[in-house]
Amino acid sequence: MADMAPQLPSRRRALVIDDEEALATLIADYLERDGFEVHLAHDGLEGLEAARSIDPDVVVLDLGLPGIDGVEVCRQLRSFSDCYVIMLTARSEEVDTLIGLSVGADDYMTKPFSPRELLARISALLRRPRRTADGSTAASEPLRIGSLSIDLPGREVLLDGYPVPLTRTEFDVLAALAASPQLVFSRRVLIEAVWGDNWVGDPHLVDVHVLHVRQKLGDTADAQRYVRTIRGVGYRIGTGG
Repeated sequence: MADMAPQLPSRRRALVIDDEEALATLIADYLERDGFEVHLAHDGLEGLEAARSIDPDVVVLDLGLPGIDGVEVCRQLRSFSDCYVIMLTARSEEVDTLIGLSVGADDYMTKPFSPRELLARISALLRRPRRTADGSTAASEPLRIGSLSIDLPGREVLLDGYPVPLTRTEFDVLAALAASPQLVFSRRVLIEAVWGDNWVGDPHLVDVHVLHVRQKLGDTADAQRYVRTIRGVGYRIGTGG
């Protein structure tokens, strides 16, 4: 019987969607040097077709695409993929950032930016710890807070028995809070629990993801059942009451 060749580990797949071809090629070069299999697309429709075809681990997505813009691409992408998404924008206004993140982007960068920093952000996303906040392995039994059930190994959240469609980052934020219900997490502590010690970016990113988790759990600023703000300190998990 012929010897079986060893299975080589598959390369991470990255998709760069940007109509600035020179910038897209530059990003692709850096990603390829970092070991990624890279695919390029220069408009929204082409990007969505590529995403369906290659099932990327991470998408670098320009906000200002012609035709279907980055926000709509991200919205449609989230209907069939849970890949990490880093949004690129030439406009630094906060509203653009919030719009991009509201449809499921995990992070954002404002042009011009350092490709090395982009690589660092991508690496931070892909090596995110899949453990509880105290460093132990995830428990086999779901965490339960009132009507909320959080299955850490299965990465599934149920509210009143119905699934809650969280993105990867939203799940990780909620799981970090729920794994240590006695703790109040400052932005920095939550960043370290979810993104890791070496993450570099805007700490207010945490607030945006917390807001989206609340919205999907049916919480409001006045009725904080599951994710509560401790004024001047940070966030903690609620009791669901």
